[in-house]
Amino acid sequence: MTAAGNFSSPIFTSPPMFDSVDRPPTKLGFAKFPANFSPECRRFTVSASKNLAPMKAIDVDVKSNGCEAVNDCDGSIGIENTRNGIRSTNVVWHKCSVEKVDRQELLQQRGCVIWITGLSGSGKSTVACALTRILHARGKLTYVLDGDNVRHGLNSDLTFKAEDRAENIRRIGEVAKLFADAGLICIASAISPYRKDRDACRSILPDGDFIEVFMDIPLCVCESRDPKGLYKLARAGKIKGFTGIDDPYEPPLNSEIVLQQDGEVCPPPEAMAEKVISYLEAKGYLQA
Repeated sequence: MTAAGNFSSPIFTSPPMFDSVDRPPTKLGFAKFPANFSPECRRFTVSASKNLAPMKAIDVDVKSNGCEAVNDCDGSIGIENTRNGIRSTNVVWHKCSVEKVDRQELLQQRGCVIWITGLSGSGKSTVACALTRILHARGKLTYVLDGDNVRHGLNSDLTFKAEDRAENIRRIGEVAKLFADAGLICIASAISPYRKDRDACRSILPDGDFIEVFMDIPLCVCESRDPKGLYKLARAGKIKGFTGIDDPYEPPLNSEIVLQQDGEVCPPPEAMAEKVISYLEAKGYLQA
């Protein structure tokens, strides 16, 4: 494929491997300059074009269902247009010379995800904030992904239907994974009522880096607290699909940490947070 003007020097020539169109060269790849195109402009165009990279052909495959798969000639990039948007299919991971182990060495800690799950009003956010405050005081870098907070931005387009709840947790899990890979101790605090969604988040992290913390607080206690007034609205039928009332909560079967009441008394959030910190210390997460 060669592009040229009304002069002897070509603008650029691509390697023969990309010349897959069997047509006369005058119909493809030639630039026709206007009659008033000055010699100076022509020389500038020829000079600038020397920095152009060879063009790569793409193959477009329209599937029977109407979706379009696009791949470049070496198979390293691909996208699929679906009814829900564009999904990558053939993207190759680009490895960087600075890896997780380097960031952990810099921070003197190990990146992980502490996933706090439980009913609304069980104290997830309170414990998460107490935990991050204690770790911060010890010089450890943390970040809290609060289930309510992420719905103000990242997940503001999602409802509380089952499929949107699953997507909500998937997104939180992917962001938490990035924080952990950056070497941070990420504390995700979300009701996350469905076991399969929590297990899916666990599956995308290295073994041991997903620490599930179950706030095992009875429904009656959570409802008596009702800090946001949501249980009252759910009981009145003004909120549908509320976890614990007319939508199920599936408790963890094998969580790393269980935080419970001591008889009829609920321990202060700092005491619960210290239990999590003891686990982190025992597993070596507070040192590189």
